[in-house]
Amino acid sequence: MTQHTAHATLAEEIARAVEAVPGVAFLRPGLTGRLRSARSRTDGSARPAPPSGVRVSRPDGAELWRVDIRLVALRHARSVDVARAARRTVEERVAQLFPADTTSAQVTVTVTGLV
Repeated sequence: MTQHTAHATLAEEIARAVEAVPGVAFLRPGLTGRLRSARSRTDGSARPAPPSGVRVSRPDGAELWRVDIRLVALRHARSVDVARAARRTVEERVAQLFPADTTSAQVTVTVTGLV
């Protein structure tokens, strides 16, 4: 498994977990995701785009996974509670996927809107 594949798989796992958090309406695609989506419709590339709203990185030699989540919350939910629950969910999911790692993830959650 290549590093790109590992990151893409982790991003997909994290996206599914965050989408199940109460109060999350959806993960927010950024400009890159929108452009990538438009490009994939026109060029027929086989490589699937990473999930929108999730960015995962682990620089060489770094102990922590860095995870950036951008989501839109439901209006009836308190944004701070949704963000905290999403962060906890990501930390728990990374710990489940990498039980041998003694370190978890540095998680940033940004609520970009309400619906």
